[in-house]
Amino acid sequence: MRVLRIPGSLVFLAALIAVFAAYRLASSYQGFSGEVFVEFPRGTSAQGIADRLAQAGVVRDRWDFLLARVVENRRTLQAGEYRFNRAASPLEVFDRIARGDIFYYELKVPEGKTIFDIAMAAEQLGLFKAEAFLAAARNPSLIRDLDPRAPTLEGYLFPSTYRLSRHTTPERLCQIMTAKFRAMWASLHTGANVHDTVTLASLVEKEGKLSEERPAIAAVFRNRLHIGMKLDCDPTTIYAAILENRYRGIIYRSDLASESLYNTYRHPGLPPGPIANSGLASIKAVLEPAESSALYFVLRPDGSGTHEFSTSIAAHQAATAKYRQGLQR
Repeated sequence: MRVLRIPGSLVFLAALIAVFAAYRLASSYQGFSGEVFVEFPRGTSAQGIADRLAQAGVVRDRWDFLLARVVENRRTLQAGEYRFNRAASPLEVFDRIARGDIFYYELKVPEGKTIFDIAMAAEQLGLFKAEAFLAAARNPSLIRDLDPRAPTLEGYLFPSTYRLSRHTTPERLCQIMTAKFRAMWASLHTGANVHDTVTLASLVEKEGKLSEERPAIAAVFRNRLHIGMKLDCDPTTIYAAILENRYRGIIYRSDLASESLYNTYRHPGLPPGPIANSGLASIKAVLEPAESSALYFVLRPDGSGTHEFSTSIAAHQAATAKYRQGLQR
């Protein structure tokens, strides 16, 4: 029986190649300055990914990445856009793409934020200019079928956390957020008027910081609307001032005297549209308000965020005086 003998030189060469390959796979490289974005559309081959990475300076040579592909052959590469901002080895680069560690902006929109708040948050993230978003949000065409009376998209940009790509436009963001609202509204299975519900919910959202109190606040506004009493809602006065670019951080007498249709101290009934983007709790509070005959509410002076509800102006004035006294302590 003959034994196949492998020349020592070939063994040495194979070992040398293995060491060299291991070195290349583990060696960090950065052929770009600052940061670079590389996008792989769905269906891009491993060779195509390797070429793009090499062209961007993420890997030294396309063959380094393809070698990593051979080593990690059981893993699947994920399409998407990736950001690289430091030196990395071919194996590290491969691992990120196999994990789908794609780049996105995370836009957090808490309940009660306005289109102006969202615009500023988007600009601070680096998505686009605030004015570009406001221009898109002022066009209500995306929800015209749902609310023909909507002045803007205010109230229909549902609060949530959104993961957005660098290519997200203001128009696309509005589409995503209004689609989220539509899904939420459909889940309620209600035949209520969407315009009135969402408008009133925005007042409840801005007045009630505690979710458990919102049905009671909604009841107060419902009671006032029923008897034709002005809502006297401070946040509507603030919103009117914001729309006219004159809000200075607090409410002045001139704000209360404003003839804006959003100023509920001057005009009875609901304002022309929502003054903020409400969460589900406030919308549900409007659909199912508390059983209450209260017509007034004012903050309690204990810092709890809760309100004192009253059925008469005398009781309300006493509660208001108590609140003011608490502020002076």
